[in-house]
Amino acid sequence: MKIIPSSIPDVLLFEPQVFGDDRGFFMETFRQSEFESLFTQAGYVCPFFVQENMSRSQKHVLRGLHYQVQQAQGKLIRVTAGSIFDVAVDIRKDSKTYGRCFSQVLSAENKLQMYIPPGFAHGFYTLSDYADIIYKCTDYYAPEFEQTLAWNDPELAIDWPIEQGIEPILSDKDRAAMA
Repeated sequence: MKIIPSSIPDVLLFEPQVFGDDRGFFMETFRQSEFESLFTQAGYVCPFFVQENMSRSQKHVLRGLHYQVQQAQGKLIRVTAGSIFDVAVDIRKDSKTYGRCFSQVLSAENKLQMYIPPGFAHGFYTLSDYADIIYKCTDYYAPEFEQTLAWNDPELAIDWPIEQGIEPILSDKDRAAMA
């Protein structure tokens, strides 16, 4: 596994080693000792994951930007089918990168994983006909502490890859964040 820094120092990309032949491929997506070594080498404390989730979204679904005000979750995100435009927004008021965003296409094809630490809002837009996303979390989901930033907040100026004339498909919660 290889660690790739992003434009926001605490958001990290991981590229697994893939072993492929004419039958398909094999890759290790998570090994605690390997992650501990990579985080330590990069000067970070390795997170401990307590929950794993999976979601499926159809094309044009936009989820987010979600965060928890208590029990803030770090997330290790990967896509097992399809592709997404994944976004992390630094909402840590004491951070040098407060208000900055980092985005990356994650796909079953590129096999990249993105680590978003606690203190970030997270969202994604589905680029393929559907996408399956698996993500590990550093704390438990607590809906009573969940908040949502407007995905189209002009101050964030996220350059979502939404096709001209297409309205993203939003949940009621995400639509309400626009108000």
